[in-house]
Amino acid sequence: MTAPIALPTTDHRLRPLDDLKPGELLVHELYRSIQGESSYAGLPCVFVRTSVCNLRCRWCDTPYAFNQGSKIPRADVLAKVLSLDTPLVELTGGEPLLQAEVLPLMSELCDAGKTVLLETSGSITVEPVDRRVHIILDLKCPDSGESEANLWSNLDVLKPTDEVKFVVASDRDWYWAAETVKRLKLESRFTVQISAAFGEVTLKQLAEWILQSGLNVRLQIQAHKYIWDPKERGV
Repeated sequence: MTAPIALPTTDHRLRPLDDLKPGELLVHELYRSIQGESSYAGLPCVFVRTSVCNLRCRWCDTPYAFNQGSKIPRADVLAKVLSLDTPLVELTGGEPLLQAEVLPLMSELCDAGKTVLLETSGSITVEPVDRRVHIILDLKCPDSGESEANLWSNLDVLKPTDEVKFVVASDRDWYWAAETVKRLKLESRFTVQISAAFGEVTLKQLAEWILQSGLNVRLQIQAHKYIWDPKERGV
């Protein structure tokens, strides 16, 4: 059994979770779409978007998940995901690791033979996450306004098969991300994904920065924002 996640009790951002009963999840969306990010981009994927986040990144594209959601028994979430009959499943948010029931849910999905992805901000320990889960750790750059929340010890818990992600919104962010990759030798430890904050840094500019740096990192495109309207939900 994995240990439960200890949640802060004084942060007003977490209040929507106060009334959750054991065995329940607060879920904003559950849908099947095309995976738009990570090394699994382009594959059909079931997304479980949990509600509530402890961070407030300036460029966040899912603020509607901060406090909107439905209380659903974990068993029902599992049944719905399995009914969609898709090999790839991602837990995203919000911040999934704010909800302790996410841990057994991910293990149950792995037991069912699913490839399970976890997208997390990295502000909460990933140590109790089932080792079969593919973690995508989003290190926050300065322009997010939340870089002080990075829990650096998480990098020592990640597996070589996990991914580290940076979202850059300016040249300052890029230089911070590049220095972090070099200092911590991330490109030799994990797959490193670099995304442009949508509408703030062009893909051309990001490509030029990567090529000039000599770093072996991957430019990541949020493919779903090019397939569908960037503001459309459930995709």
